[in-house]
Amino acid sequence: MSRIGIESSVKAFKDVEKCQILKLIGNTPLLKVDLFKNEFPEVEVYGKAEWFNPGGSVKDRPAFNMVKEGINSGDLCPGKVLLDSTSGNTGIAYAMVGAALNIPVTLVIPENATSERIETLKGYGADLIFSSPMEGSDGAQRLARKLYEENPNAFFMPCQYDNSFNPLAHEKTTAIEILEQTDGRVQHFVASLGTTGTLVGTGRGLKKNKPDVKIHAVMPSEPFHGLEGMKHIPSSIRPGIYDDMVHDNLILADTESSYDFAEKISRKEGLFVGHSAGAALVGVREVAKTIKKGVIVTIFPDGGDRYLST
Repeated sequence: MSRIGIESSVKAFKDVEKCQILKLIGNTPLLKVDLFKNEFPEVEVYGKAEWFNPGGSVKDRPAFNMVKEGINSGDLCPGKVLLDSTSGNTGIAYAMVGAALNIPVTLVIPENATSERIETLKGYGADLIFSSPMEGSDGAQRLARKLYEENPNAFFMPCQYDNSFNPLAHEKTTAIEILEQTDGRVQHFVASLGTTGTLVGTGRGLKKNKPDVKIHAVMPSEPFHGLEGMKHIPSSIRPGIYDDMVHDNLILADTESSYDFAEKISRKEGLFVGHSAGAALVGVREVAKTIKKGVIVTIFPDGGDRYLST
C-alpha cells in the first residue's frame, strides 16, 4: 500500500488514443473445436480465444472500457489511484491498462490466488493487498469497499461487479465479433459466470441482433469449488450487473469435469485453456446433447498458463 495516493498518482495520464497496446484489445480469433465431433457429428462448436488479448484474458475488454469511462467522466483523474477487487484476470487487465496509461493501480486479491496471477500483477507494477483466502472474491470485494470508503477522494473504484460498462464492453464488441465471425450462423452461446459481464453483455448483444439465439450460463455446481474466477451465485454476493433474464438456461459444472475438459482440449487440440474454459465446455456438451444439430459458440476466457501451479 506504500504508493497509494503518493508516488506516481500525480503524474499525467497518457493519451488513450495514442496507446498502441490498447488498440490490440478485441477482435480475437474464433477457433473450431472438434472435442465433441465424434459424439455429436452435426453440432459445430467454436471457441473465442480471449487469451489473444494483450493482457491475456477476456477481462481486457471490460477493464479498458471501465477505465475509459472513468477518464471521460472525470471520476478518474491524475491524483487518484485505481482501486478494485479481483480474483486475477480483471486485475491483470487493470494493471496492464494502468501501466500503459500511467495510472497507478492498487488491487485487493484473495491470498490464495494462483502464484502466476500474483507475479503477473507485480510485473505490471500494481500494488497488492491480500484478503482472506477463506472468503474468496466476496472477501476481496468487502475489503476493497472498506478501503474506498475510508478515503474516497484518493481512489477511483470502478467496481467491476456493479459497473454497467463491464457488460457493455461485450455487448458492443464480443457479440458483434461472434456474429461477424460466424456469418450470423450462431444459434447457441455458452459462457461461464464470474462477474457475469461476459454472459450478460454478449448475450444482450447477440439477442439484439439475432433474437432467436439461445444463451446458456454455466455456474459452479457447489459453493466451494476450484474454478478460480467463477461464482456460485446463490452463495455469493450477487453482482449488480447480473441479469438472469438474459440467459435461457443455467448449467451446473463441477470442478473435476471442468478440469478434465480443460486438459482434454489442451492435449487433443493444442488449445491450452484455463479452468473456466473447461467449465464452459461442460456447458457446451450439455447443450449439444439437447440440440443434436446446430452452431454453438463459447468463450475461452484465458490460457492455461495462469493455472500451472494448480
